Amino acid sequence: METRFDLPTPSEELLARYNVAGPRYTSYPTAPEWRGDFGPDALAEHLTLAGARETSEPLSLYVHLPFCRSLCWYCGCNVVISQDPSAADRYIDHLVMEMDLVARRLGARRGLSQLHWGGGTPTFLTEAQLERLWTELTRRFTLLPDAEVAIEVHPALTTPGQLSLLRQLGFNRVSMGLQDFDPLVQQTTNRLQTPEQTRALLEHARALGFTGVNFDLIYGLPHQDAERWARTLAAVLEMRPDRLAVYSFAFMPDVLKHQKRMPAQALPAARTKLELFRAACEAFLTAGYRPIGMDHFAVPEDELARAQAGRRLGRNFQGYTVKAASDVVALGSTGISDVGGAYAQNVRPLPSYYARVAEGRLATERGIVLTDDDRRRRAVITQLMCNFWTDLGDEGATYFAPELERLRAFEADGLLVRDGTQLELTALGRLFVRNVAMVFDAHLARAAKPRFSRTV
Repeated sequence: METRFDLPTPSEELLARYNVAGPRYTSYPTAPEWRGDFGPDALAEHLTLAGARETSEPLSLYVHLPFCRSLCWYCGCNVVISQDPSAADRYIDHLVMEMDLVARRLGARRGLSQLHWGGGTPTFLTEAQLERLWTELTRRFTLLPDAEVAIEVHPALTTPGQLSLLRQLGFNRVSMGLQDFDPLVQQTTNRLQTPEQTRALLEHARALGFTGVNFDLIYGLPHQDAERWARTLAAVLEMRPDRLAVYSFAFMPDVLKHQKRMPAQALPAARTKLELFRAACEAFLTAGYRPIGMDHFAVPEDELARAQAGRRLGRNFQGYTVKAASDVVALGSTGISDVGGAYAQNVRPLPSYYARVAEGRLATERGIVLTDDDRRRRAVITQLMCNFWTDLGDEGATYFAPELERLRAFEADGLLVRDGTQLELTALGRLFVRNVAMVFDAHLARAAKPRFSRTV
């Protein structure tokens, strides 16, 4: 089955009705539902459960490296600003301690189908630090022959030598953050890099043999308009990366205080923001890219495009993937594990992370154990977010009868089509996939005051 993606224009009434605050569903249940009484002992128990599975069953491993040289004012990630690379030495020391705590509970189950280093800016680390961290990881975990080994990089800060070392070590995927090439947008968001820097790093990555090279863009930033955005899209398409992620900017200054450094009055209105996304879709589809999930695109020969065409696309905290394992183990401050039927997140402040790990304790701050109902709903939401489609089956159609009744309004609005037990989003519905997923969210209605970005 080949996914089609037309570009309808929602009416003002429809846009106003569906442009509400809602989760992005990188997890279900979503983070506001996670509890502070889920701590280190609970994670230890669930790591042991994961370790009791077949040793041949692979894991995904995420390593959070929070250091950056400067703060991007749109950023919603956990970052630590420093100009001193040696600041990462102590962090790596504690990552190694945490690895031992985790590996001990996983027992013999150490094979990885996916390894991802995110941040922050992982290439804040020197070549010696990168090599040390890699060596410590691969002493404790084994990369499977076809493993996806990915890292996030900043093109203005990553050197050719670092990229060459990463490829030599075993990395085969690289994701480059660029967000927007327009000088005014870059100055307003404090994210400075040139198209020339980005192109040079891309060409070097290709020469080294990296595949699935990804560019990250953001739409909805201050001062973005049709003309500026069109120039960025043209520059990106001239480089033709294998994959593109086009994220909706979440402006949440009450939560992320540094976002107040950007002028709120310069943010594009909801309609303009939607048009920026539509412009990206049109540009990428015209250039031959295939739509992947909610906001990603890939060249037709890419494995993500092939997986979505067969409705086999998966998703975890590292993004869309065909290598998703049943358990995801995360290391580092704020790292989120999805392991043994539970989510668990580490503490954020580095002093707290260091203290806990040095005491021989896992650094878990909060989490949640998934119920049977959670797992059923997560499966449906994941299918919708990845493949714009789900088959509830006869039992599921009965189980979700109240949700199917609520979806009648979505059908009437032309957002989805129901065929027996199958639900498929229309081209219009894909613009509002988060809204459709919200219907299956049993926690949302009873959330006290969730802080979510708007769905458009």
